[in-house]
Amino acid sequence: MTTELDSLILELDGLGVDDLRAVWRTRLGAPPPVRSRDLLRRSLAEQLQLAAFGHDPELDRDLGRLTKRYRPGQQPQTRKATFRAGSRLSRDWKGTRHTVEVVDGGFIWNGEHHDSLSKIARAITGVRWNGPRFFGLREAP
Repeated sequence: MTTELDSLILELDGLGVDDLRAVWRTRLGAPPPVRSRDLLRRSLAEQLQLAAFGHDPELDRDLGRLTKRYRPGQQPQTRKATFRAGSRLSRDWKGTRHTVEVVDGGFIWNGEHHDSLSKIARAITGVRWNGPRFFGLREAP
């Protein structure tokens, strides 16, 4: 069975879109989805393997859980930077060095308490900034 399936999957590489759709209809008994030749070939190979060997619900569940974080429109979750009280962050901006001290519950900059680095970066620059990125703690995307 495996060698027959392997041969069929290898044959798919040489088929055009119309032939791939015909194989889909014959083997799977349903109309094929409208896709490019490459996607149709890959989908057909996957469907033939699933028909031959079945699928693993536990694997599907694990893959779904892992890929959920990387769906379009969502950013992967990243750990937030944590600092100990007493740490100092500094950044030169337009010829002026800005130093921020980390304290419990926030940050001290220019003698004032702020609850986020982003608010400090905005106060320094006048525009919205990601605070950790502004202070060089995170790379730009």
